[in-house]
Amino acid sequence: QVQLVESGGGLVQAGGSLRLSCAASGNIFSINAMGWYRQAPGKQRELVATVTNSGKTNYADSVRGRFTISTDNAKNTVYLQMNSLKPEDTAVYLCNAEILTPDSIVVVTTTPLGQGTQVTVSS
Repeated sequence: QVQLVESGGGLVQAGGSLRLSCAASGNIFSINAMGWYRQAPGKQRELVATVTNSGKTNYADSVRGRFTISTDNAKNTVYLQMNSLKPEDTAVYLCNAEILTPDSIVVVTTTPLGQGTQVTVSS
């Protein structure tokens, strides 16, 4: 079993910054990739950013140049530095991880919507 624990987020004015973190723990041999999704009320879930274990990153067009995803592999933790925040970034942010277990099973897990991190950007 794999657990994802998020922290960070909150309320910030437009133009401000926030940093999210997500630590993975449990039945982990290695982590193939981690990332962040977000879901705003009434909208579909959107992929925000991902990073692979080789350091390859991918960003949604809406956040590229403003957000930076990074990892601390020793801590099985992924970070999302969010700068120049806009009201349209307001959403619940959900951590995602693709993990290889000691039994060589690939597990893909995402924070449940009710346990995600609220980010609210005021105009």
